[in-house]
Amino acid sequence: MFQLFLRARAHNLLGSRREDKGFKARAVERDAETDRARIGAVLAAIETALQEAEREQAGLNRRVDDALARASVTFGNGTDEYLEREPLDNYHQDLFAADISNGQRRLKELASTIAHLKFVKTAMLTRFPDFKSPQLNS
Repeated sequence: MFQLFLRARAHNLLGSRREDKGFKARAVERDAETDRARIGAVLAAIETALQEAEREQAGLNRRVDDALARASVTFGNGTDEYLEREPLDNYHQDLFAADISNGQRRLKELASTIAHLKFVKTAMLTRFPDFKSPQLNS
């Protein structure tokens, strides 16, 4: 008997709360705006990362080209230059070779990263074709 009393009381309590606060959904326009904001934030982050990677790639490419030019100047033009080269020139050649090697390694990594970011951006734009943003360069 006591259990029936508790069930009835709980039912009345929950029922009265349900009637006071009926389920309300947001407006369709507000939902669409929220979705656009979320998609826009993700695409803006992708676009920012892509632009930063492309800027890094352009700057690094210029520095690697400069290092190649400086290395070629110190290399000399004799056929037996490597036999008679000064130790200081050898040291500089080794430094240039290390810089160039590291720069080219990073350029390969950046090319891969840029390709992946472009893929992610394209995937986002194909998944959300109705999304239009004036700040993105599609």
